[in-house]
Amino acid sequence: MTSSNLLADKICHHLDVIYQGIELPIEHKTLANQLISTMRLSPNLETAMPMAVSQSLWTEKDTIMITYGDSLLQSGETPLKTLKSFLNQYCQPHINGVHILPFFPYSSDDGFSVIDYSSVNEGLGDWVDIEAISSEFNLMSDLVINHCSARSAWFQNFMKSEGIGHDYFYTAAPDIDTKQVVRPRTSDLLKEVETAQGTQYVWCTFSHDQVDFDFRNPEVLKAFVEIIRQYIDHGIRTFRLDAVAFLWKELGTSCINLDQTHEVIRLLRSLIEQACPQAIIITETNIPNHENLTYFGNANEAHAIYNFSLPPLLVNTLITGNGDHLKRWMMGMPPAQQGTTYFNFIASHDGIGLRPAEGLLQENEINVLVNTMQSFGGLVSWRTTENGDRKPYEINIALFDALQGTQAGPDKYGIDRFICAHAIMLAMEGIPGIYIHSLLGTGNDYDKVENTNQNRSINRHRWEFSQLQDLLSQPHTQHHQVLKRLMHLIELRTEQAAFHPNAVQFTLHLGGQLFGFWRQSMDRRQSIFCVSNISLETQILNLADMNLIQTDNWKDLLSGQEITESLASIELKPYQTVWIANYK
Repeated sequence: MTSSNLLADKICHHLDVIYQGIELPIEHKTLANQLISTMRLSPNLETAMPMAVSQSLWTEKDTIMITYGDSLLQSGETPLKTLKSFLNQYCQPHINGVHILPFFPYSSDDGFSVIDYSSVNEGLGDWVDIEAISSEFNLMSDLVINHCSARSAWFQNFMKSEGIGHDYFYTAAPDIDTKQVVRPRTSDLLKEVETAQGTQYVWCTFSHDQVDFDFRNPEVLKAFVEIIRQYIDHGIRTFRLDAVAFLWKELGTSCINLDQTHEVIRLLRSLIEQACPQAIIITETNIPNHENLTYFGNANEAHAIYNFSLPPLLVNTLITGNGDHLKRWMMGMPPAQQGTTYFNFIASHDGIGLRPAEGLLQENEINVLVNTMQSFGGLVSWRTTENGDRKPYEINIALFDALQGTQAGPDKYGIDRFICAHAIMLAMEGIPGIYIHSLLGTGNDYDKVENTNQNRSINRHRWEFSQLQDLLSQPHTQHHQVLKRLMHLIELRTEQAAFHPNAVQFTLHLGGQLFGFWRQSMDRRQSIFCVSNISLETQILNLADMNLIQTDNWKDLLSGQEITESLASIELKPYQTVWIANYK
């Protein structure tokens, strides 16, 4: 690392690493100054030295709701206005952030095939609507950085071989050996395209409507820095780098997690943190756990990484009634360095990813998980391995339906099991993200799957807002019960210093059917023992196993039960959770 702390020198260092061995038509220093100018910064700006202590940009009061811009519809108004009404009515003040999935014009993949990065999909609203939300909530936006739509102006210019974008896309010879390339899809990697300069073969990691960028061309990097600056201007404070692990391609390699990819993220971090010190970067890297952890870098890359192993492990725990794998994983997770954290979630717009479970669950256990989810109405998406084998990549199912029972089948504990999953997730080290359809207890949407012929549509329901409001007002509905119980958990969480995303976490050893961990606030004043019965049978929690300090008073935050000296144990009903905290 350069010893200088001037921004221009720092960006030059990043560029030296990214473009090592590549002859550019522009000097690195000139390119660095152009990037800095685009972000409206000074090249002589002094930055923090490499070993400077990073500050956390989050607290226990942060919870993010994940949603599409049109998950809620109301006649006579734009979906983004309806979304803001929902946020104001049902989420404030305890949910203070919202991740609106790609809200730009798109051609496929429910937004992740972006046609135009600079405008809002007119079917959702406009930048005024986005700014109205970002003025009251921490707004997370996707930066779909690996690829764009084949219908974008950039790709149309590629086919015409002229104009902006004509050289933005990665091409390769049709006869190259791509066996080492790691991909999440089974479609052909290369797409044959007729251009003004003849037939070319464009790299498509995901689908033939999603054409991959070629970051060897610095003009692509410049274009994305300009996009980032625009998003900051509209109030976006959290950048989710979508599919970023695939960003850099190099023939003869796996084309995933390459060093240049990591350095591009570090460069973007260097620019973003100077332009907007409150902004954070989250990398979306749906890959095995040990690979995912590398995106923290040395606290100089992603501020947060998705905890992709949590969903399959937690669902597996609750359908088997055994928490050994989850416990072993938690024990092996390193505490996030100061200035970094995990982003925890157990449901999303996609599904339950299975690659992050590789090495954590045995293949036969993954097969049992897949079969159980299929028996609950779930679907399976597949990928092709390097050997040409077909393996399950993702389970597509609404989390509410995924937890309706165990391997033995559906039972009466569905809601309790569902709440238990969230009680575990909300108490863990990291920032929690809750998918809107989990918050609302939405089930599988088979009609949408039939209409779109896409497996992931099963968990992308669109609610008529008035119908939803009616259901939420009725205490007997699953939607009312789930929202009420989850908001109670979130409210309690925001009040506990021991639930700071970087507070100490220690795994407890309480047997196979009790899963627990201990959190301690950063000032060491508050401790919380978080214990869940993950089984169908009532379990006894022996308080002697908890080592409660006798000079403190203790109570279960969830039930309000006082923990007296005479109390030797607590009976936990199926899927009951306790948060036993000390108080003065």
